[in-house]
Amino acid sequence: MAFASIRIITDDLDRLVTFYEHVTGTSAHRPAPVFAEFRGGEHGPTLAIGSTATVAVLGDRAPRPSSNDSVLVEFEVADVDAEFARLRDVLHDVVLEPTTMPWGNRSTLFRDPDGTVVNLFSRPTGGWTAGG
Repeated sequence: MAFASIRIITDDLDRLVTFYEHVTGTSAHRPAPVFAEFRGGEHGPTLAIGSTATVAVLGDRAPRPSSNDSVLVEFEVADVDAEFARLRDVLHDVVLEPTTMPWGNRSTLFRDPDGTVVNLFSRPTGGWTAGG
């Protein structure tokens, strides 16, 4: 079994795709008008974004857009502060300004237009060690 993707369901595909294009600095692959994806490289995970039409067959059991409150979308970056500065004008809900976490990662967290929390982080240069 191979991990393929995480998919966010949205009522406004174009708005959410545009946001993640800003965040990632890449263009989304759009194989269908109701679906887009940001591929994580040859073997990396994919962030997929689908309109509600992609899950309509599930009826009342379909995921509901703008209702996530338990999953973070995380991107590892070289420089959290530089990325935060680059994105600042498109971020409307900053959860945490660039901060060094107790375990050493540097992180900034913000919500996408549908409310999903996005974490940009970098690992400590010396690597994480237990107790430090």
